[in-house]
Amino acid sequence: MASPLLAEIEERMSKTARSTEHEFTQVRAGRASTALLDSIRVDYYGTPSPLNQVATLAVPEARLITVSPWEKKMLGLIEKAILAANIGLTPQNDGNVLRINIPPLTEERRKDLVKRVKQLAEEGRVAVRNVRRTGIEQAKQQEKEQALTEDELKRATDGIQKLTDRFVAEIDAALAKKIAEIMEV
Repeated sequence: MASPLLAEIEERMSKTARSTEHEFTQVRAGRASTALLDSIRVDYYGTPSPLNQVATLAVPEARLITVSPWEKKMLGLIEKAILAANIGLTPQNDGNVLRINIPPLTEERRKDLVKRVKQLAEEGRVAVRNVRRTGIEQAKQQEKEQALTEDELKRATDGIQKLTDRFVAEIDAALAKKIAEIMEV
């Protein structure tokens, strides 16, 4: 029967769409968000650790992120890690807390970010289509093995296409939302 196959494909497409949406959160949109620092790893006693596991991250204002390390000696290491991440943010160290001001985006930078987000969306759509292709190949293989009838193959193929359309539409909706967020002045 094709429904376990459809369930597996739906799960894989869903993961792909969620992954693409997560990548969108990593793109700076002019307002402060702790998600901007998600990819930063700090050397904590010889172990690379996510920044949010060695410090408290907060957004007290629309254009400010504060990083309060749990151990004061980590302040310098965290500052170096943020600078080394090369995400275009410069922390200001006051001895207790790092303050990261998020500068307003220029029009040119906004256009570059829109291009980047569109590229991420296209990569997500391609990944969804690759899952579709794999799923259709699996369904055809099951038909060859007589696990599926010709009618079931057609229904499975139609179901896979509907799933593809749904998840591509989700990615497109997330893209439109992110572009609006980036272009907001």
